[in-house]
Amino acid sequence: MTQAHPHTFDHGAAPGRHEDHGTAGQGEILDLDAEVLAEHTVSLIGWLPLKSAPHRIVDLGCGTGAGTFALLDRFPEAHVTAVDASAGHLQRLREKACARGVEERVRTVLADLDGPALPDFGSPDLVWASASMHHMADPARVLRAVHDALAPGGLLALVELAGFPRFLPVSAPEDRPGLEERCHAVADRLHAEHLPHRGADWGPMLAAAGFTVEGERAVEVNIEGTRSEAVGRYALEGLRRIRGTVAGALPPEDIAALDRLLDTDGPYSILRRDDLVMRTERTAWAARRT
Repeated sequence: MTQAHPHTFDHGAAPGRHEDHGTAGQGEILDLDAEVLAEHTVSLIGWLPLKSAPHRIVDLGCGTGAGTFALLDRFPEAHVTAVDASAGHLQRLREKACARGVEERVRTVLADLDGPALPDFGSPDLVWASASMHHMADPARVLRAVHDALAPGGLLALVELAGFPRFLPVSAPEDRPGLEERCHAVADRLHAEHLPHRGADWGPMLAAAGFTVEGERAVEVNIEGTRSEAVGRYALEGLRRIRGTVAGALPPEDIAALDRLLDTDGPYSILRRDDLVMRTERTAWAARRT
């Protein structure tokens, strides 16, 4: 997805459901998320209890296409309808599809999933909703609509992150240890009202929408920065965005330490650190329309 709120810093890194603000920066975060978590996404797709290879797939809250392209790679006969509220994200996805030579297998749909009705997707065999459902104002309504849209026996794969990934050790930075966690604590408080479903247990909501939950899988993610330089870039972009959210709520000493981390030309740049580890947790639910 999706994902994420395009105009605020969201700890889910998922695609937005509202107007198209801050698309370029959000798109960069989504692309980095896709790059760093590619192996985990492939693993989750492989875990799904599919009875046969799906031919019609909907990527709901597709963002810049992390799920879309992983699904196209896994199911070479499938076509994907990629749905998002951000025209900028969809344009980025179309450009990637052309570069990969799969544009004929991708259809993009611009839609606000909190609108009065979902677009007509036909009867998909699989709906993939990664880091997008917690953005919905009324996720129960969206889940019911997805249930009714699926072909009989079709599957919904719902994937959520526990929160925005952490990267720094608790002891960092040396002059303000615990800085990253304090930043996220402030952001969590500021966004709690707008994202009340983040971190929810989606099993009961899926059952209430008429699904049969056939599997739940929690995956802990720990990716060392030495494995991929994208980890450092992800940490940099994430902290840049969070700074704008928390600047007025942290003491000046914390903001100064944060600025030193964000100064890519300075000696304390986060890109110069060799102790970064991307830490987060993803939980997936596989729910069938019976």
